[in-house]
Amino acid sequence: MRPSGTIHPELVELLARAGHGDRIVLADAGLRIPAGARRVDLGLTCGVPTMTQVLAAVREDLVVEAAEVAAEFAVWSPQTYAAVVGLLGSEPVGDRPHAELMADLATSAYAYVKTGDCAAYSSVVLTCGVSFLDDAIAHYTEVHGQPPAL
Repeated sequence: MRPSGTIHPELVELLARAGHGDRIVLADAGLRIPAGARRVDLGLTCGVPTMTQVLAAVREDLVVEAAEVAAEFAVWSPQTYAAVVGLLGSEPVGDRPHAELMADLATSAYAYVKTGDCAAYSSVVLTCGVSFLDDAIAHYTEVHGQPPAL
């Protein structure tokens, strides 16, 4: 048994296998997930677990480089949206219309994690980062005498 952090076995495996740039969708209970997509279902009942509970747990075990939400999220579910933004530490990167975002994810998402959240449009797309980027930049700068062009 893990002493802390995420304990759901499928979710732990998914987070451990994710690589830099992979996009993980934390989905609300109603989001249609493409057939054949990698998915972990966490929903128990409507509202259990919430998007914010799942996001808080995932943030403990995943380096997040960027986040994106549907533009409709802030309008339809402002309380959940505010809580998600608070957990991310800043305004999510990008907010495209739901239909456009979902069409893109159908071909680019690494995996979907389905929550029990029933707040409309409350899905969050996380782009995985790396924990050693600062060290890599420092090493590059030391070797080349200047920081890399990012």
